[in-house]
Amino acid sequence: MTLPNPDYPVRLEIDYPQRLSRLLIFVKWLLAIPHLIALYVLGIVAYAVLIIAWFAVLITGRYPRALFDYLVGFERWRARVGAYLLLQTDAYPPFKLADDPAYPVRLEIDYPPRIARWRPLLHWLLAIPALIGAFVVGIIAYLAAIVAWFAILFTGRYPEGLFNAATVALRWSARVTIYYYWMVEPYPPFVWA
Repeated sequence: MTLPNPDYPVRLEIDYPQRLSRLLIFVKWLLAIPHLIALYVLGIVAYAVLIIAWFAVLITGRYPRALFDYLVGFERWRARVGAYLLLQTDAYPPFKLADDPAYPVRLEIDYPPRIARWRPLLHWLLAIPALIGAFVVGIIAYLAAIVAWFAILFTGRYPEGLFNAATVALRWSARVTIYYYWMVEPYPPFVWA
């Protein structure tokens, strides 16, 4: 059983796999290269979108919906590739920004009706403790994935505790990144979920 999402506007669900391929773990990093290239290009666009959103939020107090949706799609794609690289799924990630309910990794972010105009100016400073926490939890996830690699090699299963650690790290990353992009106002919770 995977850990439930905390009550927060950013929710990431990853279905626990009953079995994983023992051979695919050797080449997942190689198969992910096209996604990493695509995410690199989309990331450049995401920074341009953030600059435009910075001015829009500063002037209007609203996050333009099209810019918000692009960044959600970008983070959704990143979460799917992250789960694939952390060995949490054998399903190859789709090359799209849109949600895919059939894919075992799903990210949802609630659209905020208003964002305080000061947030683009000081939000980066407020995010520093959460970024440090996400970094530490990310290290735990990579260590869990290394141990899980051996477990999958010998048993074909991802130990549930290690799977939960990787899931928590991806959730923290998503929550902190979305907060850092000033797309949500509530501070990311410091919880193991």
